[in-house]
Amino acid sequence: MSAGFLTSVAAFIVAIGILVTVHEFGHYWVARRLGFKVLRFSIGFGRPLLKRVSRDADRVEYVVAAIPLGGYVRLLDERDGQVPAGEEHRAFNRRPPLARIAVLLAGPAANFLFAVVAYWLLFMHGVPGLKPVVGAVAPDTIAARADLRPGDEITAVGGEPTPTRQAAILGILEGIVEEGRLPVTVRGEGGGERQLSISVPESERRALTEPGVLLRGLGFSFWYPPQPVVVGEIVAGMPAEEAGLRLGDRVIEVEGVPVDDYLAFVNLIRERPGLPTRLTALRDGEQLEFELVPRAVEEDGRSIGRIGLGAAAAGDGGFPDAMMTIDRHGPLGALAPAVRETWDKSALTVRFLWRMVTGDVSTKNISGPINIAQYAGLTAVEGFTYYLGFLALVSISLAVLNLLPVPVLDGGQVVFQLAEMAKGAPLSMEAQVVGQKVGIAMLVLLMGVAFYNDLSRLFG
Repeated sequence: MSAGFLTSVAAFIVAIGILVTVHEFGHYWVARRLGFKVLRFSIGFGRPLLKRVSRDADRVEYVVAAIPLGGYVRLLDERDGQVPAGEEHRAFNRRPPLARIAVLLAGPAANFLFAVVAYWLLFMHGVPGLKPVVGAVAPDTIAARADLRPGDEITAVGGEPTPTRQAAILGILEGIVEEGRLPVTVRGEGGGERQLSISVPESERRALTEPGVLLRGLGFSFWYPPQPVVVGEIVAGMPAEEAGLRLGDRVIEVEGVPVDDYLAFVNLIRERPGLPTRLTALRDGEQLEFELVPRAVEEDGRSIGRIGLGAAAAGDGGFPDAMMTIDRHGPLGALAPAVRETWDKSALTVRFLWRMVTGDVSTKNISGPINIAQYAGLTAVEGFTYYLGFLALVSISLAVLNLLPVPVLDGGQVVFQLAEMAKGAPLSMEAQVVGQKVGIAMLVLLMGVAFYNDLSRLFG
């Protein structure tokens, strides 16, 4: 069992524990303030590992349970069993509908608030970024036809400034999904600005929304400093391992063609699926040759070559200071960008979820626990600020997910309360049971898609 796997599992459990505690504390805190009786506050499911009972009259049970993949707040409710005499007014089903709605919305609200606090801390610390400077532009592609050139800096997309690569990618992605044509402002290497228009045929838009496809599909990449092809990772059972390459080897030629940049090396290998390929590498000062055959893999409808070789980390990446940005504010000044970041990420999540329903955005973007755990591990290794940004993003996703009008989620329960207010009486138990079954079926389907995507990324 690798250290990376253990790191991912630990980081994932910690993330789930923090975000579920925040979510359930929102329900708990508002319920107590509005006069509901709380019976149990549990982090995790199953057999209790730790339990403490409050000393007040309510005797609330605080539990840490064996399965750390969720949690719940159990409220007094006549639908769950007999209610002690004199406490009927504190049961969930007896409280006013608006009070019930406030309790239900408090969980997602707590997750949004957590994201604001996390981004506030990040903006005070300083959020690093890289300017969106274009590297290579492939001929006869969407980017080339739009007159995007190597060395261009993308300064605005759709009229919105793009100080970082992340901002540029999100702006381009949204523009493609919404309109298919978007104005882009670039600053050339000489300093002059140009107005471009990126146009994507409707038949190609959905494919570009798949994870990792956007830039390659448009036909350009961002600039990276040349990275020597020093072997930092070898995948078991792949051609690189079978040929005898080792960690630390430096590949200098592919079929006699000199290579001093990892991205150029990858492109050469991609173009040779199933073809015998000779690599020249340096090991402890000695020049060695290796024969291998890149394994043919299907990607975007065509066959590419892969050998299972990853490059060693390149330290600070070698980016010049002029290409790096940092967004830092004081305690008061950081609040506005924190709120704005939370709002923007929330709105983007909602829009993309809706676009998945309409078929405009690929459902391959849905991630399950495997992919989330991998990101948790990666950000935890990178450092606390990266992990905190990951927590903020997942907290927003958790809030949005819980607000969906699915009966087993908070949003679905809010719909039940609104229906009761409109009807003037509670929905029948039959209707609620049917709703719960439909909700469970929807969640099972969603989790099935998420697991399929996770496994496809893991083994694809």
